[in-house]
Amino acid sequence: MAWHTQVSGRRRLAAVLAFGLSMLAVAQPAAATRGDADARATVRFATFNASLNRGAAGQLVADLSTPANAQAQTIAEIVQRTRPDVLLINEFDFVEGGVAARLFQQNYLSIGHNGADPIEYGYRFVAPSNTGIASGFDLNNDGRIVTVPGAPGYGDDALGFGAFPGQFGMAVYSRYPIDYERIRTFQHFLWRDMPGALLPDDTATAAPADWYSSAELDVFPLSSKSHWDVPIRIGNHAVHFLVSHPTPPVFDGPEDRNGRRNFDEIRLWADYVRPGHGNYIYDDQGRRGGLTPGAEFVIAGDQNSDPVDGDSLPGSAQLLLDNPRINAAFTPASQGAVEAATLQGGANLTHLGNPAFDTADFADSTPGNLRADYVLPSRQLRVTDGAVFWPLLADPLSRLTGVFPFPSSDHRLVWIDVSPPSLN
Repeated sequence: MAWHTQVSGRRRLAAVLAFGLSMLAVAQPAAATRGDADARATVRFATFNASLNRGAAGQLVADLSTPANAQAQTIAEIVQRTRPDVLLINEFDFVEGGVAARLFQQNYLSIGHNGADPIEYGYRFVAPSNTGIASGFDLNNDGRIVTVPGAPGYGDDALGFGAFPGQFGMAVYSRYPIDYERIRTFQHFLWRDMPGALLPDDTATAAPADWYSSAELDVFPLSSKSHWDVPIRIGNHAVHFLVSHPTPPVFDGPEDRNGRRNFDEIRLWADYVRPGHGNYIYDDQGRRGGLTPGAEFVIAGDQNSDPVDGDSLPGSAQLLLDNPRINAAFTPASQGAVEAATLQGGANLTHLGNPAFDTADFADSTPGNLRADYVLPSRQLRVTDGAVFWPLLADPLSRLTGVFPFPSSDHRLVWIDVSPPSLN
């Protein structure tokens, strides 16, 4: 469901200039100077859609098997300069045994780049993704069932869009211990099992919510990739790192199957963190329910939903931003995003949102730059700092983000520092 809201270029420019002036006193490279001592007072959580996906199975392992891949070097340097303690990487192809995640640590994160210090993560987690898994059904209703990976139309008939199993997966890196025994994954939770699920409707028929047949709904998961609850041990407490990557709300038709799925993928975490709202949720081990009351958490990921601009269903991002269990008072920002919106123009001049909060540099014609990536802590966690890594063009570090075609990704790393009660 496209819903681009129009606003005058003059109003947009006024917002750009106002924020730009307020940011002059902020030192953009502050994140690059973070030392290990800072981690004792606060914990830095980050999300980064790093575009470390590849076009065919095995390519990512091949690229990471030597330290010579230019894009991976750039991604690693961004991580080294922002130095998250706990990091989600979206669009990182899943490889059995965590081979790709290990190689990225060994050949890139553990090697300093352009004067940045290496960074070591003692704990990692990867798990399968629904992307590129053949469904055996005609999920895009084009009259064909495509089951050969890489064939035209295969991704549209897969459980989650992908040319091969695991494409566009996820990886979690942590400098704090991961409680592996308590991890919960929700890869197989069925979309139809969410109360009030926004199942898409075939507008060519009179029946409601019938885009997918009952047989298709018997196997169709809510998660286009997966949802993971990864408990991070920080002092005497566990902070649940709730990570996901909902599908983009585009690349469909009037049935809006991707926009509706995006909304409900976001809603899963919104319900999961509110006592009594997530009782319907079951994980891949069959355990039911959401977080216990009082549990500390950080929600992270490329949600593919801007609060006011873009193509997502109205209210999608607000499921998290207005959630009473989430501390959304602080919004990570950057000067680079303001500059990019001004220079690129196009759809950016029609946006209602503050460009300083953008996290993704999309096509100027449509949808323009958006806030798509989020790091949102629970109410108990005090936010002390945060930013979007998007340097101004005059900053030497802008070589890491650049302009299209990007040397790293069309998304920017987003981080926040939080002070858990266990560190106070």
